[in-house]
Parts: sequence; structure tokens; C-alpha cells
Amino acid sequence: MRAAAVQLNSIGEKDRNLEAAERLVRAAAADGAELVALPEKWNLLAAGDELLAGAEPLDGPSLTAAREWARELGIYLLAGSISERGAEKAFNTSVLIDPEGEDLAVYRKIHMFDVDVGGVSYRESDHEEPGSEIVTAPLGELIAGLTVCYDLRFPELYRILAVRGARLVAVPSAFTAATGRDHWEVLLRARAIENQVFVLAPNQTGEAPPHFDSYGHSAIVDPWGRVLALASGGEGFVAADLDLAEQERERASLPSLANRRPQAYVWPQLSEVHA
Repeated sequence: MRAAAVQLNSIGEKDRNLEAAERLVRAAAADGAELVALPEKWNLLAAGDELLAGAEPLDGPSLTAAREWARELGIYLLAGSISERGAEKAFNTSVLIDPEGEDLAVYRKIHMFDVDVGGVSYRESDHEEPGSEIVTAPLGELIAGLTVCYDLRFPELYRILAVRGARLVAVPSAFTAATGRDHWEVLLRARAIENQVFVLAPNQTGEAPPHFDSYGHSAIVDPWGRVLALASGGEGFVAADLDLAEQERERASLPSLANRRPQAYVWPQLSEVHA
């Protein structure tokens, strides 16, 4: 399977963002990609109140457009993530679409980005609700696991996806420049190596109001931890061929997943962690 990661500099203008996304999805498909992935908040990247105001239902215009692109181009399309309208707050929601334009899976980001980095305070939970469901979906010859951005720092999520059969994990992101320089590639490669999965990581790039500065460097990593494709700055896409037979050989020769001993793993109680 040939996969592509689309890199965008999304801002608070939906029409502009959708035009850029469509152009690059089409370019990636023309390059032979059977699976194309968009980054986090590909349709709207803005302040929390703007994201909440611009939140859409799953049958809203952004995902409707994405389904049309997938159907016309005959590709699997990961519609990165959008702000999905909820009861009071939004969800940060990723949707995997099949070549018929039908939804294969819907994943709502579990881990909220409530941190202070690069002199900026991010509080996703002020405007977004966390999801609670770990999601995998059949994608051609493989099973895909869905995650979003900050999820990358929680290895237990990726191990569960691998145990459930995932051979590829998607990480649509708006990973910050402040953390990306030191953490982005390291974490992508670690999650790939630990779980012997392909990692498909489309990222936002550049600046967007009010305080976003995204790292770019969208990447595709193989199960051995090799970076198959890596973007630099600016909008565009990178693509790579995923060698599923090589993945099977690596899992057979270094069977770390098979050698797990789950009966020996007991989660410590919170009191033990802080003891």
C-alpha cells in the first residue's frame, strides 16, 4: 500500500483550508497514494472559542467534502481531525473514509492537550470533551489504529492498538514547534519500534492565530523505526510504499509482541506511584 501524509498550514478560514486540503489530497492520489491522511484540525485551526463556534456535525460540510474526494479518487482518506459539535463542548474527531465515501471509523481524541510549553498555555479541555473509545478499523490488507497528536505521548494506547491487530497507526497532528524539535521524530519512531507498526503522521506547519506555531515535518515511519518519508516546511505531502511483507518478517524475527507477558503487568495504584 502506498500512503501519503498531507501537511497543511490551516488557519481560521475554512474555505481556504478546504481548498488547500483538496488540492493536496488530489496531488497525493495522482502520485499513487491509496491512503491519504490529513492533519489535526485540517479544516479549521483557531482559538478555542472559534473552534467551538465552527464545530460541525459528522454530516457537516467539511466531512461531506472529504467523503466526496475519497469517492471520486477511489482512495482511503483519513480526515485528520475536525472540531465535532457536541452538547456543550466539541470533540476533536478523526474520521477514516473508504474509497466508496463511507465512514470506516470515527475516533474522538482521548487525551486533552492541557499544557504550558513555549511560553503558551494550551487548555483544550476548556472547549473540548475527551473521547473514551480506542478505535481500530480494517483498511485493505491491514488494520489501522486511530490516534490524534497529544495521544502520541501515551504509549499504553498504542500498545492496545497493536494488541488489537493494528499494523498501521495514524497520528494526525498540530504538534508544536516548541516540542516538535526535540520530541516529534523520537516519539514517532519509538511508537513504531515498540509496536512494530507503520506510523503515518501528517502534521500542521507554520503559524496560525492566535498562538499556533506547528512543527511540520510530517512523516511516515516503518516498523523498524526507519523514517520512510519526511516533509520539511510549507504545505505539501510526502508519500511512501508500505512493505507489509517486510513487516511480517520483522515481527517473526524479533517477536516482541508475541513475547509479551501480560500476566506480569499490574498497574500500580495511584498511592504507590506517589510513594
